[in-house]
Amino acid sequence: MKQRYILCLLLAGTLIYYGAPRMSIFAEGLQGTFAISWLVLATCVVAGNFAALLYTPKGISKGKKLKSKPVRKVRSRSFG
Repeated sequence: MKQRYILCLLLAGTLIYYGAPRMSIFAEGLQGTFAISWLVLATCVVAGNFAALLYTPKGISKGKKLKSKPVRKVRSRSFG
C-alpha cells in the first residue's frame, strides 16, 4: 500500500509542477475559478496521500505471529 501512496504523491506532484505555472489564478471568469479549484483539489490529493502514508499501521513481520490464548479442551462425560 505504501508504494501506491508514494506513486500517487509523485504523480500529483508532477501534475502540480507542470500545471501550476500554466494557470492564472488571477484571471477573470471561468478560467480563474477553474485554476483555483484545480489547485485546491490537487493540494487535497497531496495532503490525503501524505497523511495516509504517515499514518498507515505497521504490518506484522513474517517471522512474528500474534500469540493467542491457549484453547482449553473440555471433555464431555456421558453416564449410562
